[in-house]
Amino acid sequence: MRDLSAMLRRLFPARPVPIWTLIALALVSAFAAPAHAERIKDLGAFQGIRANQLTGYGIVVGLPGTGDDNLEYTVQSMKGVTARFGFQLPPGINPALKNAAVVMITAELPAFSKPGQRIDITVASMGKAKSLRGGALILTPLYGADGQIYAMAQGNLAVSGLGAEGADGSRIVVNIPSSGRIPDGATVERAVDTGFDTAPTLTFNLARADFTTAQRVAAAINGRFGMMTARATDAVSVSVAAPPGADLRTQMMSQIENLPVEAAEAAARVIVNARTGTVVINSAVRVAPAAVTHGKLTVRIDEAQQVVQPAPFSQGQTAVEQRSNVGVEEEVKPMFLLEPGPKLADVVKAVNAIGASPADLVAILEALKEAGALKAELVVL
Repeated sequence: MRDLSAMLRRLFPARPVPIWTLIALALVSAFAAPAHAERIKDLGAFQGIRANQLTGYGIVVGLPGTGDDNLEYTVQSMKGVTARFGFQLPPGINPALKNAAVVMITAELPAFSKPGQRIDITVASMGKAKSLRGGALILTPLYGADGQIYAMAQGNLAVSGLGAEGADGSRIVVNIPSSGRIPDGATVERAVDTGFDTAPTLTFNLARADFTTAQRVAAAINGRFGMMTARATDAVSVSVAAPPGADLRTQMMSQIENLPVEAAEAAARVIVNARTGTVVINSAVRVAPAAVTHGKLTVRIDEAQQVVQPAPFSQGQTAVEQRSNVGVEEEVKPMFLLEPGPKLADVVKAVNAIGASPADLVAILEALKEAGALKAELVVL
């Protein structure tokens, strides 16, 4: 609004802008907003504002005899744990650790996590532990991809799976008892520097590459903050010139994320899952004029045996004759015509008219693609 008023004042400095002019401009701006606009935050994310993966190697103790038993690396790990407390196991002694299991710990460190905050962790057995139910994780460091410790994990496991085994070897397992979670099981010890407040520019990355959407995002940002604030560098990235300082950039990023933008229509695509028979056709699919017919040919062979008796007082013997009945059935279906440029509803209606199954639909779509009549990318999963 202020930009439009300032422009009118520069064009007509001698006369003030009437209030009805400003109201009309506001109404035009309001009705010019796209009808099916999406927020920019729903189309992608700012570069560097992401989660980081953490992993760790630890031991779960307190299991009711469902641990790794005497696996060598479990014994070595337990010796390392006891050594941290100044206790050394005598050489040559390898205890049967049925109540302990070696595990891998995984976690996701959200962006802007600060020391002292807690995150959830997932614990999974590495050895032959049958169940982690009832176990407790010993204090374990969690490392990032750079080899630095970012969190410390410890706590009692919550295991949804369960297993039972009889004396004869019969066993029943529900879900996965060899893995579990510890809600708020790790404490953040180190923050990850995102660099959003020191980088020369901010970069917004679209979740799906599209030149049109990138240009529209840049135009929406320029319309809010002024020309040359944003520019689309490729089909994914939009570079934004931002003021220095975390507080100013936080305000700017918040406003950018909530700007409405009409995303470009997706490319015409037909997705076929050959394993499940699922076919998904998006609204951009078009079909050129084509005539289609689809039928089935069924060949049926029935085998039968018949006992043949010899004539009385003859030298013949009782025999078994093989008889085969061969038949061919062809299901005739009418040909249908696809008119020029039909949309999704027309394609579905035409295919349903001949009673095509999902498998038949796949065959029809493949044939249309080969004939050059299907104006879409055919993706088979």
